[in-house]
Amino acid sequence: MESDSEKINKQKAEALQAFINGPLSSSISKLSASIKAIPHNEDFHFFNNFEEFKKPVKDMSEKSKSMLIAIGDLNYPLDKPIPFPDGLDECNDWLTDVTDDIYERFDVSIDEFKSIRNKEEEMGRKIVTSDDGFQLVCRRNKKGGGGFVGNEEESSKKLSSPSLSVKVASKDKKTTGAKPKVPFHIPTVKRPQDEYNIIVNNINQPFEHVWLSRSEDGCRFIHPLENLSVLDFVDKNIGDTEPEKPLPLESTPFTLIEDVKQLKELSKKLRDVNEFAVDLEHNQYRSFQGMTCLIQISTRTEDFIVDTLKLRVHVGPYLREVFKDPSKKKIMHGADRDILWLQRDFGIYVCNLFDTGQASRVLELERNSLEFLLNHFCGVAANKE
Repeated sequence: MESDSEKINKQKAEALQAFINGPLSSSISKLSASIKAIPHNEDFHFFNNFEEFKKPVKDMSEKSKSMLIAIGDLNYPLDKPIPFPDGLDECNDWLTDVTDDIYERFDVSIDEFKSIRNKEEEMGRKIVTSDDGFQLVCRRNKKGGGGFVGNEEESSKKLSSPSLSVKVASKDKKTTGAKPKVPFHIPTVKRPQDEYNIIVNNINQPFEHVWLSRSEDGCRFIHPLENLSVLDFVDKNIGDTEPEKPLPLESTPFTLIEDVKQLKELSKKLRDVNEFAVDLEHNQYRSFQGMTCLIQISTRTEDFIVDTLKLRVHVGPYLREVFKDPSKKKIMHGADRDILWLQRDFGIYVCNLFDTGQASRVLELERNSLEFLLNHFCGVAANKE
């Protein structure tokens, strides 16, 4: 027979499910339909010149921003929240980080709930009682005031009482902070910049091109591509070419580059091809300005991933020349930040770049994402999660 608290919790769960399937789902559908009616790209900037359009859009923007900030603050009740970014490009990353933290906490809560439920089934009695029902971890208990969910201290006393005769290991407070993300919040996992002696510049200002040499008078930097003229570019007389399908993933060799010898061999292979594709993975979770964690490089016949944490000081010397060679085409997608990261972290400057993201916009394709282009032109269904 269900207790009163179980009935209440069941009612709460049913009410939440009804809210998600009903009003919330309906509101999201209406919001999606409304967004399509808002002008975008050039039309947006045109209409934004008129006060009748500009004012309500500004009000919506400020309201959306305040709601997002409120969500971020609620997600970190016991810790300093992630500051809301000023730039529009960083907002998506910010929202992704906050959402990931919420999902992670929810997963941890479910695991703890299942663990307690399994123990209760084994013992045939209740271990933890809470009138508030199931809550997210690292939230403050409403009735307990200052305690954590489930009132951990009180629960520990109950579990260790002689009547139950059950010894429960206490949690290490160092590993149970407000962000239970794994593995980054485990103190024994070193930050990559510490493990590999990477000097990270976290100054809040545009980076200086420390890899460049200065002019004789010392007043300016000498750009490594400065001596190239227009005649050095190779695509001015390009003709019609037959599209070449990529090899299937199953039959394409893959190499993980983790030492200098492998990096040297990669440099030699890139010198022997006419074009290669490049993509960077950058992470700023454990560093303010972030760092490049790996470089993905693909030729027509092989795929490579360069571990730029292990090989950070060697990437530039071995790959710098081939990246600035105007006779070799580099294919990237949405390379705005990739170019910046290559320059900042490795002193690599790219010459003869073809950006598929920009090309898709020139062609006015239906969508501009890499996932869409891979499926549309190559028949590859990419899993971008």
